[in-house]
Amino acid sequence: MAKKKKPAHTPRPAAPEAPATLKDLLSSDVLEKLKAQGDALKAEENDKKEAARKAVEDQRKAEQKRLENDFAHLLENSSQDWHKFK
Repeated sequence: MAKKKKPAHTPRPAAPEAPATLKDLLSSDVLEKLKAQGDALKAEENDKKEAARKAVEDQRKAEQKRLENDFAHLLENSSQDWHKFK
């Protein structure tokens, strides 16, 4: 049985250079300013998220403290098995 001949591989012509991007067109100082502004916005967003989380945590703690001082709430949620405290 004869081997099949594979077609000769023709080299592809070199691809033309990629079109210029915005990053290539802007100067380095403008890029640095944009990166700094982006970092500042990310930091500000993280601060807002942290402040919102802290506010929710403080609100939860205040509600828990209020409920701990409410005798009716403590009575409703307490164990009715008083024998174990004797």
